[in-house]
Amino acid sequence: MSMRWTLKTLTAALALVALPWSAAAQGAPQYGGQLTIGTPYITLTALSWDPADFNWKHNVDTGLVYEQLFAADLGKSKRNGGKFPFYADAWLHPEALRGELAEKWEWKQNPLRVEIQLRKGVMFPAKAGVMEARELTAEDVVFSYERLNKSSKKIAGYFDHIDKVEATGKHTVVFTFNSYNAEWDYRFGWGYYSAIVPKEVVAAGANNWRNANGTGPYMLSDYVQGNSFSYTKNTGYWDSETIGGKAYKLPFADKIVYRTIKDESTWLTALRTGKIDVLEAVRWSAVDELKRSAPQLKWSRWLGMTSTYLAMRMDTKPFDDIRVRRALNMAVNKQEILKSYFGGHAEMLGFPQHPDYIGSYEPLDAMPPSVKELFTYDPVKAKKLLAEAGYPNGFTFKVQATSVSMEQDLLAMLGAYLAKVGVKMEVQQLEYGAFLSAMTTKKHAAGYFMTNSPTNPTTSLRKQFVTGQQWNVSMYADADFDRRFNAILVEPDERRRLAMTKLMTREVLEKAPYIWLPVQYTYTAWWPWVKNYGGELRAGAVRPGPIHARMWVDQELKKKMGF
Repeated sequence: MSMRWTLKTLTAALALVALPWSAAAQGAPQYGGQLTIGTPYITLTALSWDPADFNWKHNVDTGLVYEQLFAADLGKSKRNGGKFPFYADAWLHPEALRGELAEKWEWKQNPLRVEIQLRKGVMFPAKAGVMEARELTAEDVVFSYERLNKSSKKIAGYFDHIDKVEATGKHTVVFTFNSYNAEWDYRFGWGYYSAIVPKEVVAAGANNWRNANGTGPYMLSDYVQGNSFSYTKNTGYWDSETIGGKAYKLPFADKIVYRTIKDESTWLTALRTGKIDVLEAVRWSAVDELKRSAPQLKWSRWLGMTSTYLAMRMDTKPFDDIRVRRALNMAVNKQEILKSYFGGHAEMLGFPQHPDYIGSYEPLDAMPPSVKELFTYDPVKAKKLLAEAGYPNGFTFKVQATSVSMEQDLLAMLGAYLAKVGVKMEVQQLEYGAFLSAMTTKKHAAGYFMTNSPTNPTTSLRKQFVTGQQWNVSMYADADFDRRFNAILVEPDERRRLAMTKLMTREVLEKAPYIWLPVQYTYTAWWPWVKNYGGELRAGAVRPGPIHARMWVDQELKKKMGF
């Protein structure tokens, strides 16, 4: 294969999948009612309403409002007999992709380009003070891309593979490439910053939630900082869901509310009392009690798509010495953390590649001894390495953490382990905005305790370990690594690309830019009145909108259950 996609593959990916099980198992869909959801980011309020700010959380908050060229084909979920769970933060297998605003697309040569035909008749609804109702056109796609490309906050090199984007017809947009890029569809298609935002919203002020207006199934009708996001049905929405061989107009619920709650006991109580219909991330430690107190809840279990770790700045002493970084890894009893802190509900190695990433993940037992050693508790060797590096009595370093983190006890455990080899942490707790700003401006401390997503196989390597990248919190800098990573991106052969990814993943593990920690399992819980749902979490880059638009509320069942 000379390209990631063939026309045959793309046609298959666009095929509609009938779901004959659904009507029989759940009855015909019901319209109306309200869905109240606690997303995996329930503690966080909005960070930005404008994709040109290149903020990771934009799709969570606006994914019901703004649409993208591509999205997950939810008909291929495991719930529907497919092989994809749709848990991953930002990874869609080529077979799991469908056109959202794109009706079809085709690769062409000389010059290398992808020609995209947009769906006709897709409308932006009228929004008072912002815009009149009008049809989506190719110019909206070009406009949205150009805003990102010209943004002062653009990720370095993000669109370097694109020569130009142009509208060659009212519903035809062409992306012309100067080189192939394995992430082409992720970077502007279904990724974190791929929302199609009309020029009228930008003119009114794209970072004001009151102006948000897209082609999606809902309109953002209210936002209360620190409390809730409210979305009201877009009655003119274009898409439908085929169930039992019959097409049903979307969306089903009249209103969707995403709650923001800082306190874990409060959001668990809200779930238990039916004030929240779906809680997408429940810690393992709460599951048994919830199963006792609310036995009707339905559950799914998934290995967390984020990992918590302590990053060490490799441009700052003493962490410029690999012996120090490896020593701190050996000083932490990770087996004990897995058993006692996570109660066994974790995997020792799930980062920087996730087990769901077919072809790029290798389990710990397949890793070389130099990697396995970092996951084996050995305080004696840790002290030896510290002495060899010139720190026989240890040292003290500053660690920044965020006050919204659920893993404060884990940070305390790390401090206790390191103290046993003479290394002391001075912890500074920051509000999330200040914490994130410290990293993005590269003014963060020598130690940085964070939770982060691998995103997808190649992006995990780029964003964390390529020189100068925004999320490169360890300040990893290796020109040869950068060169080899770029070779991965331009490699069209998927098998070779995956082999290269595995080798580079081994390399970053060995160099220990982080104190690597186990990745915990997380649970999703929902009440049985929530239908057409099986625990799916993302239909793009942290974008749950298409999933939520397809869920409905069995209102009679809810009443029968006393809610």
